[in-house]
Amino acid sequence: SHLSHKVEVEEHKDAVLSCIFYTEKDQQPRIEWKKKGKDVSFVFYGPFEGRATIEGATVTLKKVTQEDAGEYRCEISAPKDSVSLGETNVTLKVLVPPQTPLCEIPSSAVTGSVVQLSCRDQHSIPPATYSWYKDNQPMNPPRHANATYLINSRTGVLEFKSVAKEDTGRYSCLASNGVGLPKMCEAKHMTIGVCVCAFPH
Repeated sequence: SHLSHKVEVEEHKDAVLSCIFYTEKDQQPRIEWKKKGKDVSFVFYGPFEGRATIEGATVTLKKVTQEDAGEYRCEISAPKDSVSLGETNVTLKVLVPPQTPLCEIPSSAVTGSVVQLSCRDQHSIPPATYSWYKDNQPMNPPRHANATYLINSRTGVLEFKSVAKEDTGRYSCLASNGVGLPKMCEAKHMTIGVCVCAFPH
């Protein structure tokens, strides 16, 4: 029989992969845990050495990293049993809390121009969502069509359609993904001024 389930664990914590089976007579079934990949690796050698412990049919992987994410298979064989015990497939997903996002905030812009501020954290799993702050106050995503700015919480882009003097202030962005603590980039000041343009006579 084939069973499959998913395990989600935060990076650097321990992952517990369990294998459920019932034997008829054999009290000492042979249990093998393997990681599927380019080449199938047994879970007690190579990168797992000293980090994997087994109790019954349950294996614990200590301090998991992204390298450990993937498909694992538990194979049971009991020579004394007439039934085939099959295998259990476990998908391990390693979650990564947000890192301090990379924020691009222009220091100045001209009144009436289109201005984009961006915020990105490339390492969080699942991907982070972003919220923007101006002078330490959260900027709510606008609800009406004629709003002066737009916020895309998935891409982290804050766009002003036409900046005004009132948009001058300190901007920062918060990345969160439900794993660990949200992280904020350092606030940067953006000044909006009137264009002092020199036109040739």
